[in-house]
Amino acid sequence: MQLLKDQERSQRAIKALIITPISLFIMISGFLLLKDNHFSQVATTLFAIVWGTVSVVSFFYSLNLIVQVFPLKYYNKIIPFVFVGPAILILGWYLFIPTLRSLYLSFLNRNSTAFVGLENYKYVFTDRTMLISFRNTILWLLFGTLFSVFFGLLAALLAERSSIEKIGKTFVFLPMAISMVGAGVIWKFMYAYKPAGANQTGLFNALMVAFGKDPQNWIGTAPMNNFFLIAIFVWLQTGFALVVLSAALKGVPNEIEEAARIDGASEFAVLMRIIIPSIAGSILTVATTILLAALKTFDIVFSMTNGLYGTEVLASQQYKQMFKFLNYGRGSAIAIIILLAVSPVIYYNLKEFNKREVF
Repeated sequence: MQLLKDQERSQRAIKALIITPISLFIMISGFLLLKDNHFSQVATTLFAIVWGTVSVVSFFYSLNLIVQVFPLKYYNKIIPFVFVGPAILILGWYLFIPTLRSLYLSFLNRNSTAFVGLENYKYVFTDRTMLISFRNTILWLLFGTLFSVFFGLLAALLAERSSIEKIGKTFVFLPMAISMVGAGVIWKFMYAYKPAGANQTGLFNALMVAFGKDPQNWIGTAPMNNFFLIAIFVWLQTGFALVVLSAALKGVPNEIEEAARIDGASEFAVLMRIIIPSIAGSILTVATTILLAALKTFDIVFSMTNGLYGTEVLASQQYKQMFKFLNYGRGSAIAIIILLAVSPVIYYNLKEFNKREVF
């Protein structure tokens, strides 16, 4: 029996010695071909898809062959790291290392040639434009999250009692298929403003003129223009909230609701005392997910106003400091502030997922 096992292990070792160099050759040669870029754009895309798929499959297959050379008790201990290890390395390379580098750069001057201590952080918390960015970001966090969850829950409750539930949910969810930049461009036409007497091309101002009112500069008047931008974010995120909360509502037992109604409870009492407590976990999950999106919002502001008219947020300021003003110290400091703000929310989500045995 031992002799048979040794022979199998030897065969696996030989197979690994043959397959592994082939896999490495495929990976390296494909990378070099893509690097030189001798193909057309379509051919490059198709080649990248095929090469990437083949490379990943052959890479993990080769690693599995190598691990199979070890005895079974070692194989069972090593194999999880074989499949999880590359993902951890990629995450470390693209997330952890850049985070440390940003932290380091945040203590240096604009071109990273001299140590300036906390000067960049002092700028972040004292500059007038940055203070406006903080104020606007808080508005996005509060109202963007609140209204997205509220309208998502309202749509889910109404859809449950509607005969056109699927069609209604589809229309509410459709904006999720649009990118934030695309939504910004669409709504820029909706908010378009021209002086009184001119032909109004924006939908809202055309309606204002039709009802005898003066046209309004919706996105050029602070601070209300922030709320008009937040409305776009709510329009996009309501569909996400609807889908998650609608699924949660399906899990609320009808027997409990019917029993409450028989006992004389009003619909509002059933909602507040039975339905919402039953889906509270899902509401918190949706709220924290949308909160993260609101905290990192950039696309809508950039495409609509480019931060003008008092609409700057932290993410837009970070982008401008880093890539427009080429002040890597201030840009990195703002990025660290955003990271610190995001971290508690991420920790809470992971903690809740762990409680529900997601991991």
